[in-house]
Amino acid sequence: MPIPHPTSLLLLGALALTAAAVGYQGFGRPGPPPPFDDHELMMKKLGVSKLRRGPDPDAPSNRDESLANPYKDTIPDALTMKDGTKVTTPGQWAKRRKEIAEDFEREVYGRVPKNAPKVTWEVTGISAGEAGGIPTITKTLVGHVDNRMYPKVKVDIQASFTVPAHATQKVPMMIEFGFGGGFPGRPRPGTPWTQQAIEKGWGYGFIVPNSIQPDNNHLEMGIIGLCNKGQPRDPDDWGALRAWAWGLSRMIDYFEKTPDAMVDAKKVGIEGVSRYGKAAVVAQAFDPRVAVGFIASSGEGGTKLHRHIFGEAIENLAGGEFYWMAGNIIKYGCDEPRRTAADLPVDSHQLIALCAPRPVFISHGVPEKGDAHWIDARGSFMAGVLAGPVYRLLGKQDFGTPGDYLTDPMPPVGTLIGGELAWRQHEGGHESTPNWPAFFEWASRYIQAPPLPTNRTPVRIPADVSSPRTDQNSMLAHQQLLQKARAGGIDLYFLGDSITRRWGTSDAAYASFLENWKANFFGWNAGNFGWGADSTQNVIWRVKNGELEGVNPKAIVILTGTNNVGGGASAEEVARGVQAIVEAARQKAPKAKIVLTGIFPRYDNPAYLPVIADANAQLARYSAKKGIRFLNVNDKLGDTSSFVDGLHPNLKGYQAWADGLRPILTEILGPKATTDHAPPPTGDPSATRPTG
Repeated sequence: MPIPHPTSLLLLGALALTAAAVGYQGFGRPGPPPPFDDHELMMKKLGVSKLRRGPDPDAPSNRDESLANPYKDTIPDALTMKDGTKVTTPGQWAKRRKEIAEDFEREVYGRVPKNAPKVTWEVTGISAGEAGGIPTITKTLVGHVDNRMYPKVKVDIQASFTVPAHATQKVPMMIEFGFGGGFPGRPRPGTPWTQQAIEKGWGYGFIVPNSIQPDNNHLEMGIIGLCNKGQPRDPDDWGALRAWAWGLSRMIDYFEKTPDAMVDAKKVGIEGVSRYGKAAVVAQAFDPRVAVGFIASSGEGGTKLHRHIFGEAIENLAGGEFYWMAGNIIKYGCDEPRRTAADLPVDSHQLIALCAPRPVFISHGVPEKGDAHWIDARGSFMAGVLAGPVYRLLGKQDFGTPGDYLTDPMPPVGTLIGGELAWRQHEGGHESTPNWPAFFEWASRYIQAPPLPTNRTPVRIPADVSSPRTDQNSMLAHQQLLQKARAGGIDLYFLGDSITRRWGTSDAAYASFLENWKANFFGWNAGNFGWGADSTQNVIWRVKNGELEGVNPKAIVILTGTNNVGGGASAEEVARGVQAIVEAARQKAPKAKIVLTGIFPRYDNPAYLPVIADANAQLARYSAKKGIRFLNVNDKLGDTSSFVDGLHPNLKGYQAWADGLRPILTEILGPKATTDHAPPPTGDPSATRPTG
C-alpha cells in the first residue's frame, strides 16, 4: 500500500475516528444485517433465477492464458458508433463518448441521481508540519451532505489535503482514495509519496470512501441510501464505486470555490489501489475535471478487460461485490437466462478511453510479491492497448506498442512505457508505493507545478483555529474519548488539558486525584475530557470532531490555555483561543451551562504570571458579556504549595478548584445523587507513562 507521510497517516486515523463517531459502517466493520437484501431484490427485478459461481482465486485453471480469450470476437470497438459509423475525428469521438458513457452508467456503474444533494464543506482543523524540510499546512475537511430529503441518513465526507505552507501560486494536487492505501502492509524504506509530492511542488490529499458510502451491502446507508430515502435500488442506480467517485467530484468543487486553499482545481489527480483503483478510474472517466489518474492494481471492474477470463471475473462482481456496481451487472453473471461478459455492450478499454486525452498511469505489481494473478495485470495491459487508438485520435501518445492486444508483449518489470496513456509494472506487490517516483516523473511532462517557495519558516497556527494532535497516542486518546462520549450518561462535562485530565484519569500514578474527583463529583454524572499537552487549538478540534457530539450535558466546565501561554502566545491570543472553545462547545451543546475557569497561575516560570492575569481579565469580561459563569480560584492557589511542579495542581490545588465549583454546580445540577451514571474514567493509551 502507499505509505503516506507519518503526520498525514495519523491525521487519516483522526478522520476515521471522527467518521466512526457519526456512525458510518465501513470496510471490515461488522454490523447488523441490512433491512433489505438488495441483491435478492435486484435478481427478481431483472428476472434472474440463477447465478454462476465466481471463479476461485486459488484454482489453477483460472490462470491459464490459453483459455483466457474465448470472447475475443465480441470486443466492442471504441471507435465504432452503434450504427456502425467509424469514428475518424475528435468531433465524432465526442458523440461516441456519450454512447459509451451511457452504456457504462446503465449496465456497469450506475447513474448519479439527479437529486444528489449539495455538499457544504467545513474546515475542521488546520495543522502545521513539514515534508523534507519544506513547511506544510494540512487542512482537515468535512463535507456535510444536505440530508433534508431524508434526515434519517447523515453523510459527512471525511477528507484532508496538504500544500506547501508558503505557496504563492496554486499547486497541483494528488488525492488518494482510502486511508493511505486501504490494506495493511509493512512500511517501506525510502521517501513517502506524500513527501515526494511536496518536493515536486504538488500538494497531496486523502478522501475516505467509506464516509461517502459504506463498503458493504448496507445500501440503505451512505449517499446511496440518502438519495433513495432508505429504499432499495433500481437496476441502473449507482453503486459504491460511482458514489466514491461522486465524493471526489465534490472535493474538486471545494477547490474550485476556495481560492485560499492554494490548490489548482484544474490540476487535481486521483490515485487508488485495488477497489479504490476501480473507483479512481471511474472518477476520472466520468468527471473531466480529474486531470490525471494513477490507477493501481484495479482488477475486475477497473482497468482489467471483463472479457479476459483470467483471475477475478464478472461473476464475482455479480455476486458478493454487487454493491460496488449498478444492479444491472448481475445480469452478466447469470445462468438462467444465460449471459456472460461477452454480452456487455462495453468493456474496460472503453472506460480508459473515457479518460482521454487526459493522462492515465496504469500500475501493477508482480504476483511473486503479492499482486496476485487474480488481479490480472495482463488483462489491464490489454485494455490499455485497446484504448490506445482513442488517445492517438486525440493527438496523444498511447503505450507505443504494435497495437495487437492479443500479442503485444508486456514490457519488463520496472519499465515505463507510453505517453499520456502509460504503463508500468513495479517490483512490489498489491500496492502503488514503488511506482510513485516514476509517476511523478511522468506526470511532470503534462502537469506543471510552480517553483517551491524559498521560505522555510515554520508555520504557527493561531490559538483560535482548530488543529488536531497527530501523534499516535493523542489519536488513541481521541478514540477513547469518542467512546466515552457515545456511552452517554454525562450531565457534567469537564474539558481541558492535562490539568483537567489528571484529576479524573484511571492512570495509577494519579489514583489519589481520581479519589478526590469521585469525592467531589460522584452523583453529578461527571465525565472528564481533558488531554495532556493540549493547546486551545487542539481542544477546539476535539470539540468539533465528535467528543461533544450528542452528549447533551447540563453543565460544561472549561479550563485551558496554559499550554498556549507556555508556547509564547500573547494574552489576547490566549483569550481568543479559549473563547473559540466556548463558542464551539455552545454550538455542540446549546442547552448546557458553561462554567469557564480562569487559567491557573504558573509558578514554573514567573514571566507567565502577568500574561495569565491579563488573559483571565479578558475572559472575565467576555464571560460577563456572554452570560457565562466565570470562576477564578487563583487567589486560592497563591503559592507553589498547591502545585506538584509549579504547573499541575496537587490535591490541595484540586480541592480549591472543587470548592469553587461546588456552589455553581449545585445551582445548575441540584444536589448530588446517591448513584452515578457517568462512564468510567479513561487513561493514557500508551500505558507506559502518565501523560501531560
